[in-house]
This record gives sequence, structure tokens and C-alpha cells, in this order.
Amino acid sequence: MTANATIPHLTYSELSRLGISTSDVVDVIEKFIAGSANGSVWSAPKAVILPGDGRYMLATLAAADDPALLAVKTVVLNPRNPDRGLPQINGLVTILDSETGLPVAIVDGNWVTAVRTAGLSAVAAKYMAKPESSVVGFVGCGVQARSHLHAFSDLFTLRAIRVFGRGQKNIDALCLMAEEIGLTSTVCSSGDEAIENADLVVSSVTATGGFEPFLNADRLAKGCFAAITDLGVPWRNDKLAVFDRIVIDDLAQEAALPNKLADPQLVTGDLSQLVLGKISGREAAGDRTAFLFRGHAIGDLALASLAYQKFKNG
Repeated sequence: MTANATIPHLTYSELSRLGISTSDVVDVIEKFIAGSANGSVWSAPKAVILPGDGRYMLATLAAADDPALLAVKTVVLNPRNPDRGLPQINGLVTILDSETGLPVAIVDGNWVTAVRTAGLSAVAAKYMAKPESSVVGFVGCGVQARSHLHAFSDLFTLRAIRVFGRGQKNIDALCLMAEEIGLTSTVCSSGDEAIENADLVVSSVTATGGFEPFLNADRLAKGCFAAITDLGVPWRNDKLAVFDRIVIDDLAQEAALPNKLADPQLVTGDLSQLVLGKISGREAAGDRTAFLFRGHAIGDLALASLAYQKFKNG
């Protein structure tokens, strides 16, 4: 094998300094989705290992011809990590040249996951949320909540957030971030209180078990858009029919996995169909809409590729 003597390792801090905007993220995800439709981008369903001790291990795989890159993201979620002073979720993305198979770069998986997840939600919100949305309700206040606040504040003219979470440190950090960009923040005593009267909702409850679903979709305001990043674990299944439209990230991936995100009869389509104009994001102003997703390998490839190209071009 012939390769560069040194393979760059892009750390979280280095990636954060690349100046990648929400607009950049939305554009690159839509570009790669279009590539998947014309046969120049490919992805495989997520692979998951559940050891039975609370850990959740996964891998995603996607490749493209332009740029000629292949990305594999591997992630471990371990609820015992905070006791070690570590984030619950850690991962890595390896990038190969998709033509030669030679290694190109290693990219911090935590950054890719955070930015990609909020980016996928931002793409969905572009088509499914009301343009005048101004209030965001957060259920879960960790990394994903902060990533989504950053993305949604770029897309919408926000004025306030409502939050419900389990960790005071994360609640305080999210409220401080909101206040630093001129938004008011309200800490709520329940998830349902946080989502009431919100134009946008983000749920990002770590899927570590130990609780019964507690969010009721019938408490959502008319016209609300929900970004459900957490496999829907905090949402009551018997209330999901309240949504007028549910879009998932990838129908092919969903068909390959046994634990369905929602009753297939409730699913309008997937993100590719939304971006390519095959389905509409909403039919009426009062529609309650949701993007319910697992995470899409094409999103991981898109973000890793964007970061690598920006790094390479200086």
C-alpha cells in the first residue's frame, strides 16, 4: 500500500475552527442526496450491536464519486462514560479514497455526529417548518440541543426557547447560549410544558432506557415542526398519529431494520423525497410535521467530506 506518510487527524477543536456555516451544511447534504438519486453516491443501512449492558454500538458507511471519498463512522454510546469523566457518546470517522482505497483522513466522530444531526434537521426544517417560526422547545439539553439551536438560529428569526432536561449543567449551558444570541429562555417542569406553544421542537433524549415515553404529540401547537433526533424514544407511540406528516431519513435503511421508528402507515416519505420534490413538507399552515430519524450515512459522508475539503484547501 502506498499512501501519505502522515494521515491528518482532524480534532473537534480543529473542525470547529474551519468556519463551516449552517448554509454550508444544508447545501452539502442536499448535494449528496442529489448524488444518491443520480447514482454517484451510495450508502448502506446502519449496522448496530447491542451487547445488552446498556452500550449501543453502530457503524455507518457511505461513498461518493465526486469527491472520490468513502466514509465509515463508528460510534459507541455508553451510559457509564460520565462516571469516567467522558461524554456518553464517542466516535471516529475514517475517510478513504473511494477509487484507490487508500486512507485520506481521520475525523472526530463527535463533531460529525453533532453537526450532521442538526444539519439533517435543518434540511428537513427548510421544507417542513413555518418560515416565521420563532420559539423552540427543547426536550434534552445536551450537545444535540446546542447544535440545533445554532442551526435553527441561522435559519429562523428566533426570539425564545423553552427547555426541559435532566442535567442542570446542560440546562444552564443551553440557556446561556440562547441568551448570548439575544433569546429569552424558560426552564419548564415537564416535557409537555416545553413543547406547548413552540413553533419548533427538538427532542434529543439519549436512548439509554430507564424511562417510559412521556411526550404527547397532541400537546403540540398547530403548525409546529418537530425534529426528533432520538429514535422517538421519549414520544408516546399512541400519539404519533397526531402528526399530519412524518418524514424519516431513509426508507431503504428503515426497511432493513426490525425496530421501526413509527407505524409505516404514518410515514409520508424520506428526506431524499423531500429534497427532490417528490413529497411536500406540509399541505397547510396548521399541519403538525415531524422529522423522525436514526441518522443517515450520507449525512456523515457529506459532513466529513466538507470538513476534509475545507481543511485541505486551507
